[in-house]
Amino acid sequence: MSNITYIQVLLPLRLEWEPFYALPEGVSAVEGERVAVIFAHRRYVGVVSAVGVEPPGETLAQVKTILKKEEELPLVSPEEIAFWRAISEYYLCSVGEVYKAAYPQIHVRKRKKELRIPEALPPTAPIRLSAAQQQAFDSVQKAFARNKTVLLEGVTGSGKTEIYLQLIAEALRKGRSALYLVPEIALSRQLEERVAASYPAVLCYNSALTMAKRRDVAEILCSGKPYLVLGTRSALFLPHRNLGLVIVDEEHDTSYKQDSPAPRYHARESSIMLAGIHGAQVILGSATPSLESLYNAEKGIFNRVQLKQRFHSGEDASLLVVDTVAERRKRGMEGDLSRKLLYEIQQTLEAGEQVLLLRSRRAYAPAVQCVECGTIPKCPHCNVSLSLHKDPDRLVCHYCGHTEAYTGTCPQCGGSLQALGAGTQRIEEEIKAVFPTARVARLDSDNASEEASIIKSFAQGEIDILIGTQIITKGFDFENLSLVGVIQADNILGQQDFRADERAYQLLEQFRGRSGRREKPGRFVIQTREPDHPVFARLEGEADLTPMLLVERRQFGYPPYTRLVHIVLKDENEKRLQYLAQELARAIQEAVGPVVGPYAPVVDRVAGKYIRQMRLMLPRDKTLLVRKQSLAQTVARFENERKYAGHIVIDVDPV
Repeated sequence: MSNITYIQVLLPLRLEWEPFYALPEGVSAVEGERVAVIFAHRRYVGVVSAVGVEPPGETLAQVKTILKKEEELPLVSPEEIAFWRAISEYYLCSVGEVYKAAYPQIHVRKRKKELRIPEALPPTAPIRLSAAQQQAFDSVQKAFARNKTVLLEGVTGSGKTEIYLQLIAEALRKGRSALYLVPEIALSRQLEERVAASYPAVLCYNSALTMAKRRDVAEILCSGKPYLVLGTRSALFLPHRNLGLVIVDEEHDTSYKQDSPAPRYHARESSIMLAGIHGAQVILGSATPSLESLYNAEKGIFNRVQLKQRFHSGEDASLLVVDTVAERRKRGMEGDLSRKLLYEIQQTLEAGEQVLLLRSRRAYAPAVQCVECGTIPKCPHCNVSLSLHKDPDRLVCHYCGHTEAYTGTCPQCGGSLQALGAGTQRIEEEIKAVFPTARVARLDSDNASEEASIIKSFAQGEIDILIGTQIITKGFDFENLSLVGVIQADNILGQQDFRADERAYQLLEQFRGRSGRREKPGRFVIQTREPDHPVFARLEGEADLTPMLLVERRQFGYPPYTRLVHIVLKDENEKRLQYLAQELARAIQEAVGPVVGPYAPVVDRVAGKYIRQMRLMLPRDKTLLVRKQSLAQTVARFENERKYAGHIVIDVDPV
């Protein structure tokens, strides 16, 4: 018998196995400890996942000894590793990729001085709930007593946050920690002030924090004291201890889905996994719940609690749908703005109130075209038109970031280029021309670095009119905002996706809720070429989209009645891509079941790589896990046999 102790180590790599290592003589280890090792001639810090194991005989001579134990790094808990494994199994990635996401950088240096761990959060002054809020809170507590995930469907302004804060107080009173998730960093910043009024020591966590500050939060959590963490989706991978409550606010929001790199997880489903491991309760909140969550409530998997009454007894913002085709015929348009919308803006400004305008496209114009030959300049690396940006004038690709100078002259014939359509920059220009004395600002990804200051200035009344992309539709609370308007709503409706109508309704209803959040009524103006679209009928209260959409989903085999998996292939060589995509589709069909594709998406080339997609719609039954595992094995085998690693992505539950 050998006296050598062997361990297995999780490395932050895409590996289908956990490598074996030997411990130096006289050195012991426990699961969760961090160790420095050499793998493929590089140094990594890994996590001990098993101790006292025996490597396969044929590899015994190749087993290396660890370099050292990283004793200054905290132990990784069994709950963390269990969560990583659950994410890995569900989203068909390696455990190492999840570990890398949880610990993106490892700082092994010791602190110059020890971090001061504050006392646990003080159980604070009681939160006052209205009768409707109290009834909803009691229903949530009853559902929690039956270990049910709760779907809290509360109309905008109904006071879901107060219910969350009361639930947090209950968890902390029991000595348990709470995790409060929001979809966007900007939302967490605004909410931080509100939450801090009740819990001054709230820990905020998101990808915008420095690595040092993120490490501080992690160390505080490792102390084991009960805390409240307010964060975006990445906060799921913190070293939670004794977690008792997980809140997923705006659960329908697509920002909860990680697109790249792996793990391509969704924070909503992952929160439920995390809570199950910790024995914690979960509440999902939204004014416009996802169809997946409504389906789960219908099936009894979730417990649905409704909060239909606004906290301040206000009504929904009145809706005006403007037919821009009809308005242009009767000269009712000023550029891209209808006179009806301009009138509403004027009335709002005269009343000393604020305006929020949504345009889903950034830049000055989404494209430019030659008036002589019709040429539309495209990105040399992507199959998309270049967008015109001002200050300075330039053409930009919104997919790969390629930029080139804008001369206004056609590169083909020398004719003049003219702007097609209007982005946020052009709308800002038009608004400033009509309302020269108004304080106007714009918020989109072009000035995202100023997001916090712009949101704060608008909240403090220092901006009269704010124009922006989808970021401004999120759950912000602006006290003096009374008018919201959508320009060219057709871009929101015209998405080529089976979730298009659901998403459009959610976005527009959420945006509507930004206005009139106190006693004063709000107004909502939508400019569109399709005034009879069913989404607008739903906003008017004339119809309920949910039953219709669910019938369509069932008829065509879409989620929530199936589990959708996308397989995406990318390659610089289009012919090779097409051939191998077809070969992979055949292999998957034989091993798993029917495949749709391969097909080229609307944008079929990005950053010099051509794209092909295929999708699987797997039945929600006992065969699901086996089919998913078979899919992962088929793709891994294909990558190995065809030497095609790095070209294929599996995306489970894409949004």
